[in-house]
Amino acid sequence: MSEDTNALAVTLFSEILTADQLLRYRLSKVLPKGMEISHFSVLNHLAFVGDERSPAQLASTFHVTRGAMTNTLNKLEWAGYVHIRPDWDDARRKMVAISPAGRQARDQAIAALTPMINQVVGELGADKVRTVLPVLRELRARLETP
Repeated sequence: MSEDTNALAVTLFSEILTADQLLRYRLSKVLPKGMEISHFSVLNHLAFVGDERSPAQLASTFHVTRGAMTNTLNKLEWAGYVHIRPDWDDARRKMVAISPAGRQARDQAIAALTPMINQVVGELGADKVRTVLPVLRELRARLETP
């Protein structure tokens, strides 16, 4: 890799990491009281897939350890946002589903996030966002495969 390409790669990843940090900060400020980004992410995923998932499947989806996912799920279950039950086919496993309260909390979070997201997209301009999305998707796809 040439020095110019190296500098370009470092600058790209630096910008993405900084944007990620700033986005997480802004998201955490508008999420409903007590909800963390990891909680919202799991609720949003469960609402989107519309089906149960095992803790191991969720850990894999979010690229976190099973222990980290168990911690998040325990907090969500305590808040009444998910139901965790034994897997009827394999008693060693558990299955997780979003509860009605979890769906409502997720919907409230979306309602709180939407104005901030719309403001940022509006400031950037829809055309710029449409232009950068394919590049970000390709970058994500390349990072997903080891």
